Amino acid sequence: MPSLPYYEQRSPGSGALPPRAAFASSAPRLDLGGRWRFRLSPTVAAAEAHDGQAHFAADGYDDTGWADLTVPGHWPLQGHGSPAYTNHRYPFPVDPPRVPTENPTGDHRLVFDLPADWPDSDSGGAVLRLEGVDSCCRVWLGGTELGVSRGSRLPVEFDAGPLLRRTRNVLAVRVHQWSSGSYLEDQDMWWLPGIFRDVTLLHRPAGGVRDLSVHAGYDHRTGLGTLRVDADPGGRVTVPELGVADLPAGQATTVPVQPWTAETPRLYAGTLATGAERVELRIGFRTVAVADGLLTVNGRRILLRGVNRHEWHPDHGRAVPYATMRDDLLLMKRHNVNAVRTSHYPPHPAFLDLCDELGLWVVDECDLETHGFADTGWRGNPVDDPRWTPALLDRAARMVERDKNHPSVILWSLGNECGTGRGLGEAADHIRARDPGRPIHYEGDPSCRHTDVYSRMYASPEEVRRIGERTEEPLDDPRLDARRRALPFVLCEYAHAMGNGPGGLADYQRLFETYERCQGGFVWEWIDHGIRQRTPDGREFFAYGGDFGEELHDGNFVCDGLLLPDRTPSPGLAEFKAVVQPVRFGGDAGGVRITNGHDFADLGLLAFRWSYQVAGETVAEGPLAVPPLAPGGSAEVKLGPPPPGALRKAPEGEAWWTVSAVLAADTAWAEAGHEVAWAQFAASPAPARPPLRPTATPRRDGAALRLGPGTFDAADGLLTALGGLPVQGPRLDVWRAPTDNDAMVLARPEDRLAERWHRLGLHRMRHRIDEVRLVETGLLVRTRVAPAAADLGLRTAYGWTSDGVRLRLAVEVEPEGDWPVPLPRLGVRLAVPAALGRVRWFGGGPGEAYPDSSRASRIGRWESTVDGLQTPYVRPQENGSRAGVRYALLTGEAGGGLRNSGGLRIEGEPEFALTARRWTTEQLAAARHTTDLLPDPDWIHLTLDHAQHGLGSASCGPGVLPAYRLQAAPTRFSLVFGVLPGRQPQG
Repeated sequence: MPSLPYYEQRSPGSGALPPRAAFASSAPRLDLGGRWRFRLSPTVAAAEAHDGQAHFAADGYDDTGWADLTVPGHWPLQGHGSPAYTNHRYPFPVDPPRVPTENPTGDHRLVFDLPADWPDSDSGGAVLRLEGVDSCCRVWLGGTELGVSRGSRLPVEFDAGPLLRRTRNVLAVRVHQWSSGSYLEDQDMWWLPGIFRDVTLLHRPAGGVRDLSVHAGYDHRTGLGTLRVDADPGGRVTVPELGVADLPAGQATTVPVQPWTAETPRLYAGTLATGAERVELRIGFRTVAVADGLLTVNGRRILLRGVNRHEWHPDHGRAVPYATMRDDLLLMKRHNVNAVRTSHYPPHPAFLDLCDELGLWVVDECDLETHGFADTGWRGNPVDDPRWTPALLDRAARMVERDKNHPSVILWSLGNECGTGRGLGEAADHIRARDPGRPIHYEGDPSCRHTDVYSRMYASPEEVRRIGERTEEPLDDPRLDARRRALPFVLCEYAHAMGNGPGGLADYQRLFETYERCQGGFVWEWIDHGIRQRTPDGREFFAYGGDFGEELHDGNFVCDGLLLPDRTPSPGLAEFKAVVQPVRFGGDAGGVRITNGHDFADLGLLAFRWSYQVAGETVAEGPLAVPPLAPGGSAEVKLGPPPPGALRKAPEGEAWWTVSAVLAADTAWAEAGHEVAWAQFAASPAPARPPLRPTATPRRDGAALRLGPGTFDAADGLLTALGGLPVQGPRLDVWRAPTDNDAMVLARPEDRLAERWHRLGLHRMRHRIDEVRLVETGLLVRTRVAPAAADLGLRTAYGWTSDGVRLRLAVEVEPEGDWPVPLPRLGVRLAVPAALGRVRWFGGGPGEAYPDSSRASRIGRWESTVDGLQTPYVRPQENGSRAGVRYALLTGEAGGGLRNSGGLRIEGEPEFALTARRWTTEQLAAARHTTDLLPDPDWIHLTLDHAQHGLGSASCGPGVLPAYRLQAAPTRFSLVFGVLPGRQPQG
């Protein structure tokens, strides 16, 4: 077999300098980002043929016919080629290490001058540093080759000093989309080639720092920190705040310190100085260990409230601007996220700087995934082929050396979904030898042979309970089983946040807080990877797999985050914040038990407040005295009664206490007053509303039936008008536009509910009218609601009564047959005029809520537009339900073309869930993108639900838990409808 071209060789590359720590120093640096010249060729041969007699890296090469390209960046996002998405399947034949001839190759050229104050060559050399190039690059400077690199999300440095000139330096980089490295980078993300991280020229002064390692341990028993900075070639360490002055590198000192934690991210500023250079140090003292079966930091068990984070921007791909990184971390902190797994590669180094500064635990994961080999039975898996081991060790070394000085990094991860193999063991051994102070993580080997924590993905709550009790299924090897059973447990992925979801977060959190071994986990994932696009008429939407003509793709599975692509927090993020909040409230209005759920911080950082609401109106509020409880501490706090004066002014209605914990002072991540945690306690139920007395007499009026303010079709009994309002319906509704968790084919067959619902025909239910009858007190309509081709049905009776002003609808549902699936929902659907575009309601809000995702919903009075009630999930699906609604008012602008009506009032008996949209459920289900949803010019479509099926996490995890399933069963519920006068009253 002929020798392989460089981009197909298994080796890490050639010409690179040894990996080292990332650090900031006094030495000059030149950012080479900006506008480069660019040429794309469909194959490597085509790129080489372009060069002809003049190589594109040569000084005199004419690139005037080339395009401009922004670096850092990906060329498919700048008009050259197209993005492609697969979850784990390789988009090329699996024939390692070979790649297709059709291998898009991008040639990049930059001509630059050195700044006037750049040091002369006799004062030292220079290093060219590329932080990330996907997937293989070959680099020239001044026409001389520097080397080749693979390892897309890892830095590489080349010695550039001998080739630099004061003016007209030609930097040329040839980038291949596919290489042998692609087999090691099969992460669930877009395939996007390019120079997507910084390119920098670094002056390296003679006698400067080649590398350094900061060792800063903390003894929680004495409060002392021990500092040692190892440096090549040496130097002197100064930390003014600690009184450390001129400490020789390599020598340790022990001093009293404040430790670094994710809750109290104390950093000490220091310097390492040589005669030629000063390096900035940011030192965080902390000790990580696995002790007594627990993952500990500074001697304490920690609970990970984490998210998995891919680097993503809807316009720039993995070239994420610094400001966006910082904004992401601020959002995380404000939503009680305390940990990040860098799925599935080391992040931009600036991200870890921010984690150090703002305070997050980090699992730093190697740029390694071979998931596509699962489809071949793991035959040829590189992690079990010694020919690939040098590449694996190179990737591990480049991660550890770059990131070893970050206190936020508490676990090294060998990679993701690589199966098992000897290469992983060698990588683990290398990391332990180089950095024994951090435990090692890897999920893909259930034996935990090479790891210090037991990690799983998407284990069900029942399995997590057994693991917490250490009663999980044993391994075949008793020795390995005993070892694993003694390890702490982490869910490195759980609660798949795809579309409307995840459901069931609270069930997991309950287990994490019950079982000491279960130390939390990382929701999959932080952000939807949608790519911003526009329709021909300029409307914005976000593209996913298949939208760029890929022959192999995994659809919208790339959109599974707690943020929408434009970084709008999803309802799932609000739910996560409420579920993991680090202050717990128990008890009732008579006595609230407040527990500090932080691992390290006391409650002195927080201020507590109470408020008392009646009928959704705050009538009294004030501070709440809570002692500065230590972590794990609890205190009983009494509420009420509210001041008598407040009660005298209060409206009638149900009363609620709300207790909240807010920041007492500004922090680096939020201002004083930011709410960290809250809870509500019922103070009194709503006064019993007098039942609607059926005083109106029904009458027939030609083809219509009239009852109080209602007009009905005499043939089918449907309401056609309410006072001056045209109405369509209501009638029984059991269908919802399937969520991703309902529909995703990766789910277990029993959890693929959308498929089963469609097979049964729940999306095309037929309504047979069995009886429309006037009775003494009103109107009775009997129907049978059933799908075609099935003998199942729902006998449904609608009983209408009126007091002359309002209409009451009582619905009785009786299932027929043996229903093999839960119902998507159970309620009634109707349509009202499109002018009723404003909604006020008393009940749960402000955001959407579903049975297993409702912790973020609090009882109050809320207001929105109908448009504002929608959650624009990338793939349209069921969304926007407001739960626990006592009453809702739908109104329009003044006049509004509604004749004598100001709007519609709907009351629950006692409550219902409200969904209001400008399109039907069928239109919502048929849409692939938000731009497919065109507002109905005439109608707003309402669904008033008695119940809904839960959300679950079945797109890549457990389905809906039994407590949240909506089984077909005899059901009764009722609603009251009324017309608002033309001038809307308050309340």
